[in-house]
Formats: sequence, structure tokens, C-alpha cells
Amino acid sequence: MASNQFKCINRDLIMSNSVTDTTFEKEVKEHKGYALVDFWAEWCGPCRQLSPIVDEIASEFENQVKVLKMNIDENPDTPTKMGVRGIPTLMLFQDGKHIATKVGSMPKSTLSDWINSEIK
Repeated sequence: MASNQFKCINRDLIMSNSVTDTTFEKEVKEHKGYALVDFWAEWCGPCRQLSPIVDEIASEFENQVKVLKMNIDENPDTPTKMGVRGIPTLMLFQDGKHIATKVGSMPKSTLSDWINSEIK
């Protein structure tokens, strides 16, 4: 008989929060400090590959960067206004202003190094 036990690898993992066209202004543009927005879609393989990495980054940078995810199929207005042309697209904001963009899936170390270089 199979056991339905789950092993918890990291109980302290912080999951990224969702942001929508409606909440983008408040959650990102009015945010004091750094915010990282992951523009993604369910049908996008590289987006699905990057998603758990973004969740790990949310945990790693918990006190430094607010990490948010936006589904572009459910929220088409903001990506269009922000000039998102491909996904996954990661945009970093400081005090509501867009300061940097990274496009495509990447290893956690690359994403972490990029964020560290931008927030110093």
C-alpha cells in the first residue's frame, strides 16, 4: 500500500504573491522599496520552469524585495503598458520606478546575482 506522506523540504519558503491590472498601481507603483514582477502565462514552459525559482528568490530576498507574479493572459493591460514582448519577463522596480528588466528563464544563481547587482 502506498504511503501518502510528504516530506517538507523548506517550511519557511515564502511564496510570491499575485498582482493584477487592478492592483499593480498600489502593489508596485506606490510601493516604497524594491519590487520584482514576474510576467508569465500557464502555457509558457520557460515560465513554469522559472516559477519555483522566483518563489525561492521571494524567500531569499524576503526583507529586501517584494516579489510578485502577474499572469499576462488574465491581466493583459499592464504587460502591454510596460512593453512586455516575451515571457517570462522579470521587471525590477525601485520606489515605483522601473529600473531593470530580464527576459527568459535562468538559473537561480543568475537571477540572484542580477537582483543583488541592481539593489546595491
